[in-house]
Amino acid sequence: MKDKAIFLDRDGVINLDKGYVHKIEDLEYEKNSILGLQSLSKLGYKIIIMTNQSGVGRGIFEEKLFHYFTRHLIRELQEKGVKIERKYYYCLHHPDAGCSCRKPKPLMLQMAANDFNLDLSQCYFIGDRGTDIEFGKNCGCKTIMVMTGKQELKETKEKPDYVAQDLLDAAQYITQNDKN
Repeated sequence: MKDKAIFLDRDGVINLDKGYVHKIEDLEYEKNSILGLQSLSKLGYKIIIMTNQSGVGRGIFEEKLFHYFTRHLIRELQEKGVKIERKYYYCLHHPDAGCSCRKPKPLMLQMAANDFNLDLSQCYFIGDRGTDIEFGKNCGCKTIMVMTGKQELKETKEKPDYVAQDLLDAAQYITQNDKN
């Protein structure tokens, strides 16, 4: 039997998107993100971060700083009772690099599906941009747009399955619609 997961964009969904966030001292959580993640942790889904981090490809910060920040974020969330996977997926390329791993291309989701034995039709992707919604839809995931972060739905033709105020609202929606 295959597992199910909730995939989360990082900046603008879990933490505030202040632009190329990579310093621990800049870590601030989005409103209700910790409460939402704690609630999601109780549902039996794997919780996995998937993020584009073009600040590396643009030369704004080094890859090691991205990993240091993301690992710190995951550790801190785990200390707060969030069951989040230590393995995370990312694209560090410049948007114009033409890589195959940048959202909305499906490579990251396909890798996670293989790594975790997931049924993507039973998974959710939560993001704050149209590219996040397109990314989830490209792989058959259910999608939720949170109205934190960039809130850029206009950049895609895809419509989310649900528009949530924040991660707590998204968690309540998933809880109500979870079919186990």
